[in-house]
Amino acid sequence: MKKRVFKRIGFNSDDSATGRKLAELKRRAFLSRIRTVSLLVFLGVGLMFAYDQVGFSLRELAKFLPDFLNAMGDYFPTTAVFGLPVLDFGRYWVFIRQEQLFRAAIVTVSIAFAGTLMGTPGAFLLGVLGSERVTPFPFNFIFRSVMSIIRSIPALVWALIFIPLGGVSPLTGTLAITVDTMGYLGRLFTDELEEIDTGIIEGVTSTGASKPQTVVFGMISQVARQYLAWFLFILEFNVRVAVQLGLIGAGGLGYTLLVQRQTFNYTNMMATILVVILVVLSVEITSTRIRARLRNEEATGIIELILGLPERLSRMSPSKD
Repeated sequence: MKKRVFKRIGFNSDDSATGRKLAELKRRAFLSRIRTVSLLVFLGVGLMFAYDQVGFSLRELAKFLPDFLNAMGDYFPTTAVFGLPVLDFGRYWVFIRQEQLFRAAIVTVSIAFAGTLMGTPGAFLLGVLGSERVTPFPFNFIFRSVMSIIRSIPALVWALIFIPLGGVSPLTGTLAITVDTMGYLGRLFTDELEEIDTGIIEGVTSTGASKPQTVVFGMISQVARQYLAWFLFILEFNVRVAVQLGLIGAGGLGYTLLVQRQTFNYTNMMATILVVILVVLSVEITSTRIRARLRNEEATGIIELILGLPERLSRMSPSKD
């Protein structure tokens, strides 16, 4: 019917704008399907290649599944209470007292705190000079490149690099966190400077202030709270890093985990993990509430922090880029 009407008025529907749009939509839909299929094929091939490289095998997993289930029994020992199996926290507590894990926790927090504090001046310097508002392009990329190089090397590798300097000790872990903090915290400082209000800078400049005075009073003064908040965030993150560094012998709770893993004492491992959770949660609660107040936000409740802990612990080495 529509074709008859178009023909009567001398208008060919196949050449109409509507026809061209329909053809374009079909073409786009076809290309979209091609891209989707190509992506799925690429991911499938990549997944199979990765499985081959790591030696992934369901048969191997099934082979070792009984050993894993036995280990789970050691991770969570039970005792009978009124004839019912109940988790035996007493065995955890005995090991915590014998090995003085709370003292080891102090070492872990000290590594994180000292490393963060020592790395902050370098992070501040690199972060400020890496901003295009302070250092003109392309010279600011010299400082950005330094921070990028630091971030490209994990803290564990930095610790290995510093072994000839301080041996495998808490000092090595502290130095590793110091350098790591310079890269990550410096980048966060740079990002904050890129988002400040230019009106205040122009106001300070109009008073005849020098370049350093403009940077201090026109730029850094705007981000002082944010800088302190990011410092607390990095400190919180570095506590987790300090635990990881202990796994290569840098001391603290991580070193205790290393020893217990090597001796297959899974019950003692779980006791240490519980102390790790307690320490990380305590530092995170304190840091989160302080940061919320600095940013004039509503502080996250303790219950929410506890419930969200497993997800945060799974991001032990999140990129802070």
